[in-house]
Amino acid sequence: MAIVTKVETPEGARRRLKLASPATLEPIGEIELQTPEDVREALAAARRAQPAWAALSFEERGHYMMRALRVLLDKQDEYIDVILGETPKTRNESLMMDIYAGCDSLHYYGKKTGKLLRPEKKRLHGMVAIGKRLQVVYKPLGVVGVISPWNGPFILSLNPTVQALMAGNAVLLKPSSSTAFSGKLVGDLFEEAGLPEGLLSVLVGDGQTGQALLEAGVDKISFTGSEETGRHVAVTCAERFIPCTLELGGKNPVIVCGDADLDRAAAGAIAGNFFNAGQYCGGTERVYVVESVADQFIERVVERAAALRQGAEGEFDVGALFWPQQLEIVEEHVEDAVAKGARVLVGGRRNPNLKGLYFEPTVLTEVTDEMRVLREETFGPVMSILRVRDEEEAIRLANDSNYGLTASVWTRDTHKGFQIAKRIDTGSVDVNDFPQTYGAAEAPFGGRKASGVGQVNGAVGLRGYCHAQPIQTDRFGGKQTAGRYPLSLKQDAGFQKFMRFLWGTALGRKLSLMRLPW
Repeated sequence: MAIVTKVETPEGARRRLKLASPATLEPIGEIELQTPEDVREALAAARRAQPAWAALSFEERGHYMMRALRVLLDKQDEYIDVILGETPKTRNESLMMDIYAGCDSLHYYGKKTGKLLRPEKKRLHGMVAIGKRLQVVYKPLGVVGVISPWNGPFILSLNPTVQALMAGNAVLLKPSSSTAFSGKLVGDLFEEAGLPEGLLSVLVGDGQTGQALLEAGVDKISFTGSEETGRHVAVTCAERFIPCTLELGGKNPVIVCGDADLDRAAAGAIAGNFFNAGQYCGGTERVYVVESVADQFIERVVERAAALRQGAEGEFDVGALFWPQQLEIVEEHVEDAVAKGARVLVGGRRNPNLKGLYFEPTVLTEVTDEMRVLREETFGPVMSILRVRDEEEAIRLANDSNYGLTASVWTRDTHKGFQIAKRIDTGSVDVNDFPQTYGAAEAPFGGRKASGVGQVNGAVGLRGYCHAQPIQTDRFGGKQTAGRYPLSLKQDAGFQKFMRFLWGTALGRKLSLMRLPW
């Protein structure tokens, strides 16, 4: 996330922001912020473009995704350079998190949406089944507003945009002002792919622009960001009776069982914590390790964490934090933990050898419940390791959080791992890997508790950009309804007798659930 400063502009002129690299502190460029009027104009253009887009077949919409895929493959190095200018991650992280995941999203939804959203025939049960046929069709909502975050500004802008478009909607995309150039890449990508004019608009702006989008009159909001802003989005959408999907923060646990492969578990904990410098929603900030193997596990983690290379260019493992406020939060959490008795085994401070916003990869032990680092989202390269008596205590402590996004379990017994995973109160769980379910297109992804509302990705995510419309057809042309009146007490008595048979006898209950073959 670029370092942002306001640019002094004449009264009446458009507001502007100046961006600088968090890794080198060097200027990146300036952006001009769009106004509420710009948002309204973009919405009007989207309304005009959307009906013709919705009238296309899934295959025809998919052709545009395939064109965008080819553009992304051809220009991946250019895109990576833009992304790394604003988000000082490693090149490998951008390659995997942005380019690979972006290509997969374009290809998967471009090819699979027709199957996932095709009309469904439903077999009815009981009396209704005698004379009715039911189909459910998935109709696009209209215009979807996507508000994307700074920690994954390209992929978290592209992925929901692809899904909303393939479902037949137009999209107004508002990326974070701190990563505006990465968000604008999505607009550039689809413009070069020939997407119809007005169907996708990228709104470059700050909180005022985002608020204008919330109030503009779109048909759904897809938001990824902080818990605080997510609550505001939810209230605003509720006041307007429009749906929203909220993917918010996490304080994600790792459970290391007594029978885990400790080398792999340590490697997984490192990857889950320090990927993207800890600045991703699935980051594993709390590690619960069974006491019998705790010493060996901690030794392996410390060895790996101490070997991580931090930098801004060339080959390195952990980049800078994305914005100054996040660096301050990370520093405050570690200082609070140390003051209350935590031990720093690796790192624990700003990196004095680097110019930008760098906090050293950090490992803490002897962490307790009253420390902020255990209760609040740190969103940085800080791992807290806690010893537990057994897996039961680990499960209890893992669930003792206001958040519930992801989790991971490490054990040689995958059946046991699966059973433990089902008991963890999070949106998703990975067994013997760090959290990666967002990258599995078939997996519905979303959080519990303060980690969000709704799910994205897969069939569930696509259907979230649609209205599921049931269409019921009478097989006899309305004959039963035509004979409904006049009503009589004799008919009522007969119907009550029928209900007593239907649900008051074993045979009736069985018949009431039967489905006819049409």
